Amino acid sequence: MAAVDRPDDAAAVAAYLERSRAALSAAIADPAFVAMVAQIAGRIADALDGGNKLLVAGNGGSAADAQHIAGEFLSRLAYDRAPLPAIALTADGSVLTAIGNDYGFEQVFVRQVLGLGRAGDILLALSTSGLSRNICAAVAAARRAGIFAIGLTGRSGGELSVLCDLCLLAPSDETPIVQQLHLTAAHIACALVEARLFPRG
Repeated sequence: MAAVDRPDDAAAVAAYLERSRAALSAAIADPAFVAMVAQIAGRIADALDGGNKLLVAGNGGSAADAQHIAGEFLSRLAYDRAPLPAIALTADGSVLTAIGNDYGFEQVFVRQVLGLGRAGDILLALSTSGLSRNICAAVAAARRAGIFAIGLTGRSGGELSVLCDLCLLAPSDETPIVQQLHLTAAHIACALVEARLFPRG
């Protein structure tokens, strides 16, 4: 079947790209956003350099982003180097369903944080709204256990921005664009950590 030209579709694509560009431009122009990404990278680098690990959690698209981020740290981002200890708390279906079934969905990350995390580790918690109950509960549990909590959320910050030790607010209220900025910030942070811990001559 031949493709049909749909001018409205092209306009929708262009409009989305414009909103995406506007959010990225707003992030670039915001010194607080830029400084927060650098500060997050520094805290992760300090923790990993000290023998601690990175735990990453999120729901839905942010769950996929959590796995993506953990993969960049554990494998590599820009060049070959030793693996860095990073665990996505979203990846084990048996664990997620066991905890969800036995304790409720709100506890799916709390139980993993308490079982896998140790004082000095980092929890990187992603929630575009800042209101995800299981994410907020995990952050609260992490901080009680001496685990440093970093949040990535949207413009409003939600409850997450109050609970975390550090929190990056993406300058958008649109979930897909917030997630784009989270992944961009995570890539930058990973690159900074990589360069600091494994400098190339």
